[in-house]
Amino acid sequence: MQISSVNDVKIYNLSYGKSLPEWLSDRKKRQLQKKDVDIQRRIELIQDFEMPTVCTSIKVSRDGQFILAAGTYKPRIRCYDTYQLSLKFERCLDSDVVAFDILSDDYSKLVFLHSDRYVEFHSQHGYYYKTRIPKFGRDFSYHYPSCDLFFVGTSSEVFRLNLEQGRFLNSLQTDALENNVCDINPIHHLFATGTSEGRVECWDPRVRNRVGILDCALSSLPEGAEYVPSLPAISALKFNGSLTMAAGTSTGQVLLYDLRSNQPLLVKDHFYSLPIKSLHFHDKLDLIVSADSKIIKIWNKDTGKVFSSIQPQTNINDVCIYPNTGMLFTANEDPKMNTFYIPALGPAPRWCSFLDNLTEELEESPESTVYDDYKFVTRKDLENLGLSHLVGSSLLRAYMHGYFMDIRLYHKVKTMANPFAYEEYRKDKIRQKIEESRTQRVQIKKLPKVNKELALKLMEEGDDEAELASRKKKGKALPSILGDDRFKVMFENPEYQVDEHSEEFRLLNPIVSKVGQKRKKKLRLLAQQVAADEEEEEPEGRASSEEESSDDDKSWVEEVREQRRLLRQEDRDRQRQRRKEVDRNTVLQPQFYQIKAGEEFRSFNDMARKQRLQKASLEDRLKLEEHTGTSNMADTAVGSKQLTFTLKKGERRHHGPLKTFLIDHGSHGKFKARHNK
Repeated sequence: MQISSVNDVKIYNLSYGKSLPEWLSDRKKRQLQKKDVDIQRRIELIQDFEMPTVCTSIKVSRDGQFILAAGTYKPRIRCYDTYQLSLKFERCLDSDVVAFDILSDDYSKLVFLHSDRYVEFHSQHGYYYKTRIPKFGRDFSYHYPSCDLFFVGTSSEVFRLNLEQGRFLNSLQTDALENNVCDINPIHHLFATGTSEGRVECWDPRVRNRVGILDCALSSLPEGAEYVPSLPAISALKFNGSLTMAAGTSTGQVLLYDLRSNQPLLVKDHFYSLPIKSLHFHDKLDLIVSADSKIIKIWNKDTGKVFSSIQPQTNINDVCIYPNTGMLFTANEDPKMNTFYIPALGPAPRWCSFLDNLTEELEESPESTVYDDYKFVTRKDLENLGLSHLVGSSLLRAYMHGYFMDIRLYHKVKTMANPFAYEEYRKDKIRQKIEESRTQRVQIKKLPKVNKELALKLMEEGDDEAELASRKKKGKALPSILGDDRFKVMFENPEYQVDEHSEEFRLLNPIVSKVGQKRKKKLRLLAQQVAADEEEEEPEGRASSEEESSDDDKSWVEEVREQRRLLRQEDRDRQRQRRKEVDRNTVLQPQFYQIKAGEEFRSFNDMARKQRLQKASLEDRLKLEEHTGTSNMADTAVGSKQLTFTLKKGERRHHGPLKTFLIDHGSHGKFKARHNK
């Protein structure tokens, strides 16, 4: 369960958290519930309250006992019983459901509008009847007094299907090219349809005449708008009482109308420019619940002030409010259907009344979201403290790229790992104080401990008279890298030490460090002076005077070639050494083969015989085949081979003629002759 607060309104997401796999055994599930905190806090109101892939629409029956949801893939309808808190039945369909409605108080009479123009009727036992409408439908409404179904879609006509007579009646002809949504007023049964041109047409079903047209497109545009990217279409429509109507547009506005006026009472903008998908009225608190694919906004219908808002992690397809409660369901672009409970809107439903007690306890003892008693540590900190074995235990709580651990445990382990930490800290503080006091004195050129060669070059460049003159001409006092605090760590932290033995440095150094003879002499003199003052040795990696003098005679191109040659030679030496180690570690083991009983070891004789046979001529090989009794071959007129088999004298002869076989050119192998008695 996830708790959020918007405008001081608590919202409980009851579907948040991990879901246990169905294939786990009961024992495994109990073990996971004991170990995992998220699973312990998980609240599963209705078992298997989800779809295989996506849920498109969701509704609650009028008696409040059944929740029906349509989804895909495969297209199906699922019915959940709130009294049993489980799935009651599931029915698979032939195509996706565009819209569906419940005609009875329970689930016994259902109507489905499919994406392939079919209208399917289901009764309590299952499928009942199917018919087809002339055009693709987008929405429909049921008129209870006349038992008429009004279908709107990609046509200017509104198709009427009478369920009492079982036939289509005359259609209603509108002025629109397409109709997106429709609704019927529950009080005086006024039928309204929202068009793709941004109009709402109202019809009287008793006389089948249009009684009015409402232009919502112009009213939804903000004042002073000069450019309109697209014409706002009506994407949602909802009646409340006898005089109130709300219309949602495809550009993200909700217009609230009084049927006696053609001007909207209020225009509410979602500011996401997404089509409004659902509209609901909350009469007790005078609120309107409007939703697009990104957010659900709850606002006052008189002032337009936002009461609260819900923003799920996935896109929204439909919203359904459980009647007279503070619970609402959402159909999302996700297998799981979300369940939200807002105590400020109303009490929990009767079948989950324990939610009221649960939320009251949570409000009395709110959880602390600030970890004052915990210390955040990374995995590297755990390795330094020797606590890597605690990963996965209850002493560490994973968070982002590290873990939270108890501050008392952290201080205790820190003291045991480094008992002299305070003394080191005290010495560092004293050293910092002394260095701060030295900054007020006259600065003397001092080489840093890290990257001494680089510091020498930068000092020389900073003291160059020509460079100073160029700076004065430009009128800019360019800061030196040594005096810039942004690069201070480069000369203090040993991790930034230039590796002169790396391949990149050896290839780039001849180009970067090729300077004139005067600069090299100045750098050597300065290094000797600093070394004499501080009694330090020559910096490591610094070339001697003889090496530098010899390097000056060569060009940087030759130096790069030489470095490449040395790198290739070192690579070959490493590979040769690696092969020697592999050969040294490899142990040759002889392999023995066992000759089975009854067999002769004649591999050498066979090889010698085969070699002699290959060297023999064709005539000798044919004579050898005739001597051993191999069959003779002769060509026939049809391009095949005729084989004649000759039996040896020692074999038993059978009476009867010898059969002749015809075999194709590509056939090979041994053949057996059959005799007919």
